[in-house]
Amino acid sequence: MDKKEIKRAYRQRVPDMGIFQIRNLVNGKVFIGRAMDLNGRLNSEKFQLKNNMHVNRDLQGDFSELGENNFSFEVLDRLRPREVPDHDPGRELKELEDLWLEKLRPFGAAGYHAAMK
Repeated sequence: MDKKEIKRAYRQRVPDMGIFQIRNLVNGKVFIGRAMDLNGRLNSEKFQLKNNMHVNRDLQGDFSELGENNFSFEVLDRLRPREVPDHDPGRELKELEDLWLEKLRPFGAAGYHAAMK
């Protein structure tokens, strides 16, 4: 493949969408999130945590104290793209995230989320 073909293939790729989890391996607390581009989002989460920039201050505090080796970054679920007019993958991702939040209940001592309303 030449450079033009590589660029074209990159632009035409469909990124993995889905739900991810950041797990504290010391205390078991989890942070759940959704992403239109899982690889990009997980890289962004790691970058933010390593540079003390994450919006979730509890997660950031534990990460800063315990270090990267005490956390795992995992994909929980993938959402397959649909070729349907007017399909809103963002809404579908939100619903999938809500299902995982309900299933794992990462609130209080169990996780880095505020209680669901």
